[in-house]
Amino acid sequence: MLTVIQNADIHAPDPIGIGHVVIAGERIVYLGAELPEVASPLQAEVIDVQGAAVVPGLIDAHAHLTGGGGETGPASRVPPMVLSAFTRAGVTSVVGVLGTDDLTRNTQTLVTQAYGLREEGLSAWCHTGGYHVPLTTLTGSARGDIVFLDPVIGVGELAISDHRSSQPTLDEFLRIASEAHVAGLMTGKAGIVHCHMGDGKRGLSLLEQAIATSEIPARVFNPTHINRNKALFHEAVALARHGCFVDATAFPAGHVEPGISAADAYLQFRDAGGRAGRFTISSDGGGCLPAFDHDGNLTRFGVGLCDTLPETLASLVGAGVPLVEALMPFTSNVADLLKLHRKGRLAEGMDADLLVLGEDFAIRHVMARGAWHIRDGQVVRRGTYE
Repeated sequence: MLTVIQNADIHAPDPIGIGHVVIAGERIVYLGAELPEVASPLQAEVIDVQGAAVVPGLIDAHAHLTGGGGETGPASRVPPMVLSAFTRAGVTSVVGVLGTDDLTRNTQTLVTQAYGLREEGLSAWCHTGGYHVPLTTLTGSARGDIVFLDPVIGVGELAISDHRSSQPTLDEFLRIASEAHVAGLMTGKAGIVHCHMGDGKRGLSLLEQAIATSEIPARVFNPTHINRNKALFHEAVALARHGCFVDATAFPAGHVEPGISAADAYLQFRDAGGRAGRFTISSDGGGCLPAFDHDGNLTRFGVGLCDTLPETLASLVGAGVPLVEALMPFTSNVADLLKLHRKGRLAEGMDADLLVLGEDFAIRHVMARGAWHIRDGQVVRRGTYE
């Protein structure tokens, strides 16, 4: 079965203009201004989007596939995420992480959840390890997990500057980064250390020391939640000048203070001279969003949502950022960081992951790996237990 999308305003994310997209199986086989002839129209689904924007599917580089939470006891564990939690938000590719609870949840369950989402039609990967050192792994080492487990592409989210972390030393941190980097070289995978950044006063100093005192490339060190407070954000702007990718979290309403929104973080990063191609935005979907007092007592609790990604995209466009630029932190930048070579862009030979947007940038249709998951804003393909 072929799918032909006609009269699309194509942003790949570079603007191409009005054209047509042909999908066969899970790949884009044609993208251009001329409408190609289909050998047998009866074997093709044709959809005319009448000038609507067609853009790459979003890549969420930080989501808790198995659920997060647990800071207030077993009942506070967030349930695993279901397929439509991603596709309703336009997410067609996701990377899973473990957080505070890397004991009752482990690499085994995370890898299995990634495989399950793949069976349901999503593109899914994950990191090995979690907040703590020694890392939770399946094979006994981070290097082994990245080399031998197909979905595992890096280490994370390793907690830094947070009272919930295991307070890793510089030597411990460098050893983990070395394992990730070498495993990435051996496999062609990302090989990064995805670092959860807390509100601690040490901020990004451990990453700065690691870059200054080792031969490990700066791109290996990937801090997330950099917009959780203003001091941390300004440190991240400086860190990115070394060549790191930095990741902002699209916090839901009510959980931004004392930091800044992901949209404002991107605008300020750009205004400070940061390289737009080194900035990504993720959701922390399925993860807990706690706040603590100075004694480490929980004062507030929420859950991350993937829906904040398209909301942030719309906010950027509303702030005057061209759509081509606004898409990059959710698509091509993430694909470059994670070395997902068939993701993040629309072109012949790329995976058929795409969104059709409405005039207000609401998501009308979602295609993941060549199959429709959302049509006219309605879920048409659900997970096994939805």
